[in-house]
Amino acid sequence: MNRRVYLAAVGTTISAGLAGCSTVRSAFEDDDPCSGDECDIGMTRNEFIPEEYEASVGETVVWKNTSGADHTVTARENSIPDDAEYFASGDYEDEETAIDAWHEYRGGRLGTRETYEHTFEVPGEYLYICEPHVKGGMIGTVVVTE
Repeated sequence: MNRRVYLAAVGTTISAGLAGCSTVRSAFEDDDPCSGDECDIGMTRNEFIPEEYEASVGETVVWKNTSGADHTVTARENSIPDDAEYFASGDYEDEETAIDAWHEYRGGRLGTRETYEHTFEVPGEYLYICEPHVKGGMIGTVVVTE
């Protein structure tokens, strides 16, 4: 068999077999994008890993964009404890401002390898989203305990 024809055929087969893998998660992506102490929650193409993270009161949680896409961390105001401080990448005061900022000028954007951190002072569940990927299901929860 001609070597070039063989390599072209193998390359096409591999490419076809991997087509679409990057739309959800890379075929070569680590299951724990935050291995080590760099971050607590990683951001892949369309999900937070882990989707649910447990923290203690007073703990600072670090998110890191471990993908090639831009992301946000945007708390859902109606889904955080009443006495809790609102949080969003870009340090916006409320959810509406954070979402508007993303749509107007990509405000709150976390580029590849950028981080965002927030210290949780009130126990409870905190639901948050990635605004540009919420329709794809990029939703996470931080559960803060005493």
